[in-house]
Amino acid sequence: MPPLLDVRRLSIEFPTQGSASAQSLIAVRDLSLTIAAGEVLGLVGESGSGKSVTSLALMRLLPSQARVAGEILLTNGNGAAHDVLRLPDEEMRNLRGSQLAMIFQEPMTALNPVMRVGEQVAEAVAVHAPMTKKAAWERAVAAMEDVAIPSPALRARDYPYQLSGGMRQRIMIAMAIVNRPALLIADEPTTALDVTVQAQILKLLAELRARFGLAMLFISHDLAVVSQVADRIAVMYAGNLVELGSKHEIFHAAAHPYTRGLLNAVPTLKTDRTRPLQTIEGTVPPMQAFISGCPFEPRCDSRIAECAHSLPPLVEVSPGHWARCPVVNP
Repeated sequence: MPPLLDVRRLSIEFPTQGSASAQSLIAVRDLSLTIAAGEVLGLVGESGSGKSVTSLALMRLLPSQARVAGEILLTNGNGAAHDVLRLPDEEMRNLRGSQLAMIFQEPMTALNPVMRVGEQVAEAVAVHAPMTKKAAWERAVAAMEDVAIPSPALRARDYPYQLSGGMRQRIMIAMAIVNRPALLIADEPTTALDVTVQAQILKLLAELRARFGLAMLFISHDLAVVSQVADRIAVMYAGNLVELGSKHEIFHAAAHPYTRGLLNAVPTLKTDRTRPLQTIEGTVPPMQAFISGCPFEPRCDSRIAECAHSLPPLVEVSPGHWARCPVVNP
């Protein structure tokens, strides 16, 4: 059975403006991954690693000047796969919000401040299923009830500013799931929330996944959050996929030095508070930096001469566990 989503060698570049050089800014380089029906894939990495750009490419929401290469194959309910990057605009608009939906990072910038939240959810319904305004409104209220908003019929008449951050995030989730998509992309959906509300949103997503059979791409820089929701985890660094494996393999048998560095930097109850926390020295290289070898090489304690010369291939370390490192893949 083919995967629900099959990303093959995805590369994303942005042309430089006002520069004599023809060099482009490389945001994502040769990314390949799959998501099965009902599976949650966690996508993690530091800011600037290419996570959000990847999600926008999947939704085909990148600006027109972006140069996107590769394939993004999405399998529909009939088992036929379509390349998202090559669909006509009208077909893509029909696909976006129905089979493929996204929870954006910041609700206050994603929601229209001068429309009632119920109208915004109802609008997402009406675009994909011709019906009366009353029917669309009733379905929007039902979706708000699905995401555990109290008194949904009353709250549907509120404006975004009248809701708390957690409630606004629930509205965003309601808009994403109201048409029962097969794949939900969640771009850092808990970043701006306090710990208590964050736990509520994660519990809600888990319940919706079980109830509607959602597959999910869950994007975050927080390893603790990803550990609670993901079945498999993909680790990105400077636009490259550096490691991919099951949650257990990533957290208990990480192969790539960058993944190990991320895990070592997370404090636990066993962490010695009398000693400084471990860090990864240096910073993520900017997109305009041309790097022929491994982009993590300048920050890596395990680097060898080969690392600076060419980008290491992604090699299977163990069944289903892949890493891009010549040190662990001699």
